[in-house]
Amino acid sequence: MTIPGEAASGRLDLMRIRTEEAIAGGRAASIAETNGERRRATRGAIGSIAVRAVMAAALVGAVLLGSFGLGFVWFATRVALSDAPVDPRADAIVVLTGGRDRVQGGVELLEEGRGRRLLISGVHPSTRAEDIQRATVGDHALFACCVDLGHRAETTVGNALEVADWTRANGFSSLIVVTSAYHMPRSMVELDKALPGLTKIAWPVKRPDLAIDTWFLHPTTAKLLLHEYVKYIVTRFGPSASLFRSSEIATTASLR
Repeated sequence: MTIPGEAASGRLDLMRIRTEEAIAGGRAASIAETNGERRRATRGAIGSIAVRAVMAAALVGAVLLGSFGLGFVWFATRVALSDAPVDPRADAIVVLTGGRDRVQGGVELLEEGRGRRLLISGVHPSTRAEDIQRATVGDHALFACCVDLGHRAETTVGNALEVADWTRANGFSSLIVVTSAYHMPRSMVELDKALPGLTKIAWPVKRPDLAIDTWFLHPTTAKLLLHEYVKYIVTRFGPSASLFRSSEIATTASLR
């Protein structure tokens, strides 16, 4: 037999339990909803950051590409507009080999008395002064007294180091630099590194078959200039790296 007071107390306990369970369930649902919102917010934030990062990368890429393109146009225009000075004078003349036109230009400058001595840097080891003299139809006596051949350089860096050793050994304070027009900007950077403070007069040589002045009309020439522009950027802004030490280059006495 159930006592009425006990029954009422039992019902109250049951109601209290159910109320607590409902409250607990509500709290759990609220926590779950809050966690879900947090996860959605986190995913949204991550997605937003990713989108901004992609947009920023695209913008940086566009700026870099545009800068590269404008830089190339500036470089190609600079090469196209470069001309040999009218009346250059210096202590000596240096030719960075790579073509007959360069050597011919250097020999003619020497014959005109625009420098006292000529160095042809980067000559093949088997090539002799007599070979160059015959190829350029230069004066034999002038070659015998005033032309030196550098056989060690194989790169533009090597040319610069070879020229630097030769220049210091002879006590020269100014040079006329002869090389191809497209090669001149990079050559002058390397020579400035090897011979800072020395006066250098650029004598650019333009091969007629390259049509440098109208490079934008000739894909082959534009490709050549683009390749040289990339190397110029690396030389101008990258770390210096020589392929051999200056002390390893032949001295003036052994350049003959």
